[in-house]
Amino acid sequence: MSYDRYLAICKPLHYATLMNGRFCCQLAAGSWINGCLAIAIITCLMLQLNFCGPNEIDHFFCESTQIINLCCTDTYLIELVITILVILFTLPPFALTVVSYVCIISTILTIPSTTGRQKTFSTCSSHLIVVTIFYGTLMIVYLLPKTNTLRDLNKVFSIFYTILTPMTNPFIYSLRNKKVKEALRKIVCKCADFRRIPN
Repeated sequence: MSYDRYLAICKPLHYATLMNGRFCCQLAAGSWINGCLAIAIITCLMLQLNFCGPNEIDHFFCESTQIINLCCTDTYLIELVITILVILFTLPPFALTVVSYVCIISTILTIPSTTGRQKTFSTCSSHLIVVTIFYGTLMIVYLLPKTNTLRDLNKVFSIFYTILTPMTNPFIYSLRNKKVKEALRKIVCKCADFRRIPN
């Protein structure tokens, strides 16, 4: 999405040719393949571990890092692999996002009119907020040292990158459409009128 915003703001005349349907499908397929590959490697390594002791995870989700805590064998190899996979599959998209937004912001700053700058920035500000929440919480959970204080916070932060971010994306991008806004307004008005009707 950051590359899409980069093309729309920094190279608007080339947008239609560069961001075509085939390229969008390739980007989506690449994301899915990367995710499936990373989790397949981790799952294969986890199947070789021995587990003992309590079978309860102190977390909202059954994340690999939480399952590893239940293991009674040496987990150095799998923890190393998870760290390498996090670096390989998270840092390049994060770097691409940062570079895209640096280019976007530098382009926005060259726009002479204030209203033009505000309008252009408003097209990508919602995506920037979602990306910041996603990567910020991921970094806190996976890169900061594990402490007792952060353990409970990590449970809350995991909700941000697993549920909140995917849930807000459709709202953010669909609410830019005037027809969707109007339909949502009608639904809200109908619900408000329905509640006012006495039983």
